[in-house]
Amino acid sequence: MRTIGLLGGMSWESSIEYERMINTEVRRRLGGTHSADLVIRSYDFARIEELQANDDWAAAGRLLAADARRLEDAGAELIVLCTNTMHRVADVIEAAISVPFLHLADATARAVQAARVERVALLGTRYTMEHDFYRGRLERHGLEVVVPDADDREVVHRVIYDELVRGVVSPASKAAYLEVIRRLVGRGATGVIAGCTEIELLVGAADVAVPYFATTTLHALAAVDAALA
Repeated sequence: MRTIGLLGGMSWESSIEYERMINTEVRRRLGGTHSADLVIRSYDFARIEELQANDDWAAAGRLLAADARRLEDAGAELIVLCTNTMHRVADVIEAAISVPFLHLADATARAVQAARVERVALLGTRYTMEHDFYRGRLERHGLEVVVPDADDREVVHRVIYDELVRGVVSPASKAAYLEVIRRLVGRGATGVIAGCTEIELLVGAADVAVPYFATTTLHALAAVDAALA
């Protein structure tokens, strides 16, 4: 089993789901008392959020790249960044390390393609929905990506930062998300990507009528595949 390095804490509400899913899947596959071999760097998310809000992605990239190197120095044989939004600096992280970096959008795109979905809706933070670093990566896999309109993007983003990263799961916000998804399906989306790891705390596959791609789960399982390959 290879050692997995996790860059987490962005927010810890979803990062602990990575740890739980990875360990559960390793035990399921190997049996007995097996669990994952992990090295973890978990951040004070307020520091990361400040860099995002200040549009200081260069500083964020330097920070995460330096810590990815530290994970490698501590024995990590592959690196997993436990957040969609911070994949904006994925290239900087990847350039700083000599071990594989498992890109979340690639794992997601493979699952969307396997489901034979070509036009997929993307929910996430404003950064993920509006910037090209994530949408473009999906599109390079041949997918057509649809995002909510401006008002709906604001709703989706606000719920993530004001509620989900703080551990608040609101029925009213869930209803609002389902309305956003309904409108996206009305625009021709035949699948939905939960492109922020915290969204899975609010909306699950059973809540929507089209294929639902839970990025935390997909990324965690890809990490186990790589660790046990």
